[in-house]
Amino acid sequence: MKRLISLWSCAAEELAARCCTSATRDINTVASRVEHEGLSFLAITLADLGKAVQKWLDQGFVVPSDCPSFKTGGRTGLPAFLRGFLGRVFDPVSGVLLEHPDVEAIYAVRQLTLMFSKIASPEFAREGGPNRVVSAVRERLAMSEFIQCEQDVKEADARLDPLYLEDFVRMSALLFSDVFSSLDRSVYWGRLRGQHGPGAVADRLSSNAKWDSLTWTARLQRVMPAEEFLLPNLCWTEEFNVLEPGAEVPVRVITVPKTLKSPRVIAIEPTAMQYAQQALKNDLVDALREDDFLSRVIGIDDQDPNREMAMAGSLSGDLATLDMSEASDRVSNQHVRAMLADWPHLLEAVDACRSRKADVPGHGVIRLSKFAPMGSALCFPFEAMVFLTVIFLGIERELNTPLSRADLERFVGQVRVFGDDLIVPRDYVLSVVDELSVFGHKVNVAKSYWTGRFRESCGREYYEGQDVSIVKVREVLPSRRQDAGGVVATVELRNQFYWSGLWRTAAWLDSFLGGMLRCFPNVAPTSPLLGRQSALGYQFQTLDPHTHAPLVKGYRVVAVPPPDHLEGRGALLKCLGRFEWYDRRFDDRPLYSGVCVASVDEEHLERSGRPERVDIKLGRGSPY
Repeated sequence: MKRLISLWSCAAEELAARCCTSATRDINTVASRVEHEGLSFLAITLADLGKAVQKWLDQGFVVPSDCPSFKTGGRTGLPAFLRGFLGRVFDPVSGVLLEHPDVEAIYAVRQLTLMFSKIASPEFAREGGPNRVVSAVRERLAMSEFIQCEQDVKEADARLDPLYLEDFVRMSALLFSDVFSSLDRSVYWGRLRGQHGPGAVADRLSSNAKWDSLTWTARLQRVMPAEEFLLPNLCWTEEFNVLEPGAEVPVRVITVPKTLKSPRVIAIEPTAMQYAQQALKNDLVDALREDDFLSRVIGIDDQDPNREMAMAGSLSGDLATLDMSEASDRVSNQHVRAMLADWPHLLEAVDACRSRKADVPGHGVIRLSKFAPMGSALCFPFEAMVFLTVIFLGIERELNTPLSRADLERFVGQVRVFGDDLIVPRDYVLSVVDELSVFGHKVNVAKSYWTGRFRESCGREYYEGQDVSIVKVREVLPSRRQDAGGVVATVELRNQFYWSGLWRTAAWLDSFLGGMLRCFPNVAPTSPLLGRQSALGYQFQTLDPHTHAPLVKGYRVVAVPPPDHLEGRGALLKCLGRFEWYDRRFDDRPLYSGVCVASVDEEHLERSGRPERVDIKLGRGSPY
């Protein structure tokens, strides 16, 4: 804990020098409170203050009740903690946002309050650790919230006006009819190709063992026959285990670390469902990318357009950024079914690869009202499509006139969806928020901005067009070199501090890591070695005798996948699945194109899956 306090103190002193103030009393306050409150002060109490400050930036004045854990001074309620920084942003007398607040001070307050908001404490994972009881309580609370969310979805479905649902279907057809028609044809003609994802499965099979699985479901059999999906060719004759709906394996609901305050709830899909979902997802994502309009309003894997729009919105104030709470858990299955009603083959396929039941710890097996929890391959794209539909319904109601496809084109550059990060025009934001609420979705008001000049989207924050994004500590600093994962995370943290301009803080981490690692050279960002990244370039010690390329001594990350032997039918199916396939009936190209989709891995039939442990090994390597 002392190392974290020292890190915070170093950052506070550096930022105080940049803002022409003093952080001495703030450092003493942090040291005292961490001694009595522990890591929760850094990860929870400080983070709550940071979120309150962001809210004040958006609404334009200080609200004392938003930070009850800190003493306030004067009638304005401005906290005494970090007052040297806050006084450069808000008027010390009235508490009103200054006409020209110091953006450097805004960045400093955010960095010092939110630095540890995403930290994961190893004590939470250690059986019998001092915080284990607290962790168990938070996990039970998360599961209860999952169940409550299910109830909320059912109630929202029951109270939704049928006329609103008709509008939803009309708007979704206006947006996605071409995409749905293309997918409907792919399902009908059997063009889909299954693919296993990298994650765990509910039936607890290893990564390669998934390819040997012969378990299928009766619902999937009607639209994606096992003979075509689980057999590499007709030379293989296997007996499948086809499960009736009542015997299907439910998704397994678990929690994973998110913040010290609360875990994230996800679901692990059965092997057969995951395999079929990946088949549909690949074609759906391709169709969204190929559509000229949808590719500009829905983000799939590129967050930069959202960030650029958020920056523009912070400068002009014309765009609002919205963040959704429990985004995937509040997408109703009934709404997705309504979207796909006019495409029967696609509807049947989507329904067939959707898990209907979930095994929730402490609550047993329940029937799901949501379309899919986080963990389904179809969760992300359908979530985005539902949000986009509701956004345009909100805009339509504000305009009080039906929108055409040409009208939708006018909103390119003003509307964009990436998962649960939404960007909409500020003039329509209240109507959009109301519409989202009508359909059972919940806007996270604390992380949504539209009145001031602060905007946030896809992990980047901006104020008046300037980037005020911060560096976050995600793991406790390691105490020894053998904690390879901690060392790797700390090196990455050091380099993030360096490129963000906090050079004294990066130098403190250089000293810390230098005392732990025998070699810690200057390297380029592309180097495979752990080292200090620098704008001054890399250093090297010798040349490779064969290639004459520069070499330097340093630590390399070693992460070996676990042994997982695969042969026979499953091996052939996996190898064929790593290449693009084309059907002769619809394409003049050969059946096997020979274009590799996945990266080449010579040992993928002997080793597969996520490495069980990470190690670092000293040796010579390229510094660039």
